[in-house]
Amino acid sequence: MGQQTIRFVLDEKTVEVDFRESPGLKPSTTVLNYLRSLPAHKGVKEGCAEGDCGACTIVVAEPGDEGKMIYKALDSCLVFLPMIHGKQLITVENLATRENRKQMLHPVQQMLVDTNGTQCGYCTPGIIMSLFALYKNHPQPSREIIEDALTGNLCRCTGYQPILEAAQKVCAHEGRDHFSEKEKSTVKLLNTILENRETLEISASGQTYLKPFTLPEALKLRSLYPKAILISGSTDTALRQTKKKEFLSEILDLSAVAELKICREDLGQFVFGAGLSLEQLKTFSSEKLPALHKILGVFGSLQIRNLATIGGNVGSASPIGDLLPLLFVCDASLVLRSVSSERTLPIESFITGYRQTQLRQDEVITEIRIPKTGAHTRIDSFKVSKRKDLDISTVCGAFRVKTMDGMISEMRIAYGGMAEMTKRAMKAEKFLTGKKWTRALVEEAMELLDEEFQPISDARSGALFRKSVAKNLLLKFYVDTPQP
Repeated sequence: MGQQTIRFVLDEKTVEVDFRESPGLKPSTTVLNYLRSLPAHKGVKEGCAEGDCGACTIVVAEPGDEGKMIYKALDSCLVFLPMIHGKQLITVENLATRENRKQMLHPVQQMLVDTNGTQCGYCTPGIIMSLFALYKNHPQPSREIIEDALTGNLCRCTGYQPILEAAQKVCAHEGRDHFSEKEKSTVKLLNTILENRETLEISASGQTYLKPFTLPEALKLRSLYPKAILISGSTDTALRQTKKKEFLSEILDLSAVAELKICREDLGQFVFGAGLSLEQLKTFSSEKLPALHKILGVFGSLQIRNLATIGGNVGSASPIGDLLPLLFVCDASLVLRSVSSERTLPIESFITGYRQTQLRQDEVITEIRIPKTGAHTRIDSFKVSKRKDLDISTVCGAFRVKTMDGMISEMRIAYGGMAEMTKRAMKAEKFLTGKKWTRALVEEAMELLDEEFQPISDARSGALFRKSVAKNLLLKFYVDTPQP
């Protein structure tokens, strides 16, 4: 039998939670609801319960390299309590200190006061926590980095400019604060918790929650609990509980499996562990895979990208997933493992229908592999949605062309939001291949898309609009591509 309780650091001390002896708490209780149940942590607010508003933003810190702490802003409404085992939980109440019986605001808090960055105050704690994570991670951040850090925080009152001003000014202090002074002792405290590598096996309130720390143990548990819901970031699964009111009876949490967080470049390919967060992927891809970096720049918010994983995004097989069209045109493949087998599938073969895949009940996605492209190849991806940030795609298109002496030797076109699953435009691809790369040719290919896709009309868009967008994105790809 593994560990029955979870432990984490809150208010500078170790907190231990035994769900069998904690009335009102179950393994899938969110960190938001846990904090709201405490007498001194009411700063987190539930504005949406789906990761859109940022009012519940917290910061979770964990030991990194060279004894330093890594600080991440997260939406606490999406985080199940066992996910913070072995980590430090920081809320707005932890930022201020007391000196000689006088309260001293944290530099982030004081700067928000000085720049008049708050009005009604409902969203302010979440904004402060996003600014705190920015303060700890980015000395002298650019305007782009600041805006990205605040994308996941909605505020009706301030107009954002005072908040942006506060961020610009306070981050000149290079992240020094009372957390810096206590970093070594906090790392030591967390490492003591993490010394125990036994699987968390929590059974309470009719739920079974399993959290392994190694890949072999994860595969073993997957074979023993084939019906368990797999999570790593839980950004999708949490909504099944908070919005759809589902009872999640068995959960297999892979978020602590280090083997699933790899990120490497081989001679002919890039290899990403399925548990790699989308923010880590965004950072890695900045220069090596610019099209991937670009689409991740409009994927959710920083709070969500800090949680969500590439394996979870692929495994959901969403027909409007932002990454899938790009992975299709990149000829990505997936490694699927079980206790007794390992197989590699092209991503197109893996997804079989609306949120349906070839993943067996005893398997886990362990890696996503993207082949490197040769010379004369251009790849790009475009997302169309009602708002730029923190929105689901109406249509997402990805394109790849290889030209030699102005002739198309290879063409890939894939769309999300145009069918029940991500699909390639095979007729248009075949029509374009072997011909001269010209606008007139592309405009002919655009008309073929009408034959290939029959999108639906829904709350986000009408079918005719989707068809028009799909055509125009292909044309945009041509216009944006340097001509020989």
